[in-house]
Amino acid sequence: MQSASRFTNPARILLLACVLLATWTNVHAQSPRRELFAPRVTDAPDITNPDDPAWAAAAALTVRDAVADIPVTLKALHDGQYVYIQTIFPDPDESRQHRTLRWDPGRRTYVDGPEREDAMVLKWSMVSHATGLTLHENAPYVADEWYWKACRSDHSGHADDKIQIYSAYPDPTAKALLSENGKLFYLTRKGDEGEEAVKALLYANYSGESVPKFAFARPSGSRADVRAKGHWREGRWTVAFARRLVTGHADDVAFSLDGAYPFGVSRFEIAGRDPEPGAEEPLFGCGDVGEILVLRFGR
Repeated sequence: MQSASRFTNPARILLLACVLLATWTNVHAQSPRRELFAPRVTDAPDITNPDDPAWAAAAALTVRDAVADIPVTLKALHDGQYVYIQTIFPDPDESRQHRTLRWDPGRRTYVDGPEREDAMVLKWSMVSHATGLTLHENAPYVADEWYWKACRSDHSGHADDKIQIYSAYPDPTAKALLSENGKLFYLTRKGDEGEEAVKALLYANYSGESVPKFAFARPSGSRADVRAKGHWREGRWTVAFARRLVTGHADDVAFSLDGAYPFGVSRFEIAGRDPEPGAEEPLFGCGDVGEILVLRFGR
C-alpha cells in the first residue's frame, strides 16, 4: 500500500498544479473564439427604442464581465451601411450623475463627489496580431473604444469614440501597467479627433454646496461617429450602439462584410485605475476585457 505522504508532498502538489495549469492554458488558448453574428436587415433598429422588434432577427450572445462579474447579453445587426449592437446588463440602480462637485470649506474650493455614472464599453482590436485587449497583455496593441456614458455622452445620443494605445514605450500622460510576464507597458487613452459631448465647468467662487462638474455639448468630428442610447428599466440597462461600417477616419476600425473583427466588452471604464472605496461605484475605472469575441456579418 502506498504511503499517503507520497501524494501530499508539497513539491508533488506544486508540480501537479503546474501541469494542470499548463494543460488548461493550452486548451484555453486553442479554444475558438465565440462569434457575434450580425444578420443583414432591411429595416434598421431604432436604437432609442429598447423594445424595437427589429432586434428579433439577431441571435443573442452572453459574455461574463471580467470585473463586474455580471452577464452582458449582446445582439448585432447591419443594413449594409451601419452596424447596430445592443447590450443588456443588470444594474440595481440607474446612475446618471458623475463627479458632482462638492464645496470644501477648508480648502475653499470644489472637489469631486462620490457619484460615478454607469457605463458600457465596446473595445475593438486595431492590430493584425492576436490580442486579448486586456490591461496586462504581453504585447502592444491599439484599440478603438466605443465608450457609452450615462451622464457624459447619453444626453447627446452618442458614445464617446476614443482610441486606446497599449505601448512598450513610456509617455508622460500614460498609465504604467504590469503585463502577465512582468514587463512594464503604458496605457494612453485619447479621444478621437473632434469635440467631446461635455465641457468641464470652472467656478471661481462659491456657487452652492454642490454644483455640476460638466456642461452638456454636442460632440463633433470623428469623436461623434458612434451613436448610442441607454435605457434603464426594472434593474437592467439596455444600451444600443450604431456606427457606419466605414467612417473614413484613421482612428476608427473599418468594417467589411467579409471580415471578422475581434472585440471585448466592459461594464466599467477601462482606465487601469485602482478601486475608489469612497465612490458610489468603487470599481469605476477598473474595467477590463475578459473574453475576446468576434463580430461577423451576414451577406
